[in-house]
Amino acid sequence: MFATLPAALQGLGLGASLIIAIGAQNAYVLRQGLRRQHVFAVAGLCVLIDCILIALGAGGFASLLRTFPRLPDVAAWGGAVFLALYSLRAFAAALHPGTLKAAATTETGNSLKSALATTLALSLLNPHVYLDTVILLGGLASQYPSQERLAFALGAMLASALWFYGLGFGARQLAPLFASPRAWRLLDAFVGCVMAALAAGLIIGQIT
Repeated sequence: MFATLPAALQGLGLGASLIIAIGAQNAYVLRQGLRRQHVFAVAGLCVLIDCILIALGAGGFASLLRTFPRLPDVAAWGGAVFLALYSLRAFAAALHPGTLKAAATTETGNSLKSALATTLALSLLNPHVYLDTVILLGGLASQYPSQERLAFALGAMLASALWFYGLGFGARQLAPLFASPRAWRLLDAFVGCVMAALAAGLIIGQIT
């Protein structure tokens, strides 16, 4: 159990860093939380989508290892480069912080069907979601043996659940904070540091 803890924590940290960002999906979850409309269903659908994509990424890359045994090394170097660039992007965002306001999202009606349809569109029509979950998280998961790979994936899934349910049900308390550019500056700086640390860890693991 404890042997898989480092992999689970890395998955949790990386998953959180990728999920916590200003975007239409997070803004919509916040909006639903502020209005107290279908919060559990909307947040749950976001989590379900992430879990499916993370599982596909981890499972797909695992199956490819039999044909491409060097794939974990390629994924590790690719992930390190991506994380380094993402950290620079986060630091740049910290210099020019934005805000996350529920009012910025588009009204789509109050029905559950409409809310879920909007959630699906905001989640699956974003190309970055596939890069983050299927390619990046799946590629990094492939570095681990089976039990640790599962722990890494579960850690990333847990990060998704904590974030979306926390954002949705804590919206009324979080809204004033996330409307502040200063709060996003600190958060983006934190994300940048986490990304840079994970990139450095991957590089060190490949050269040692």
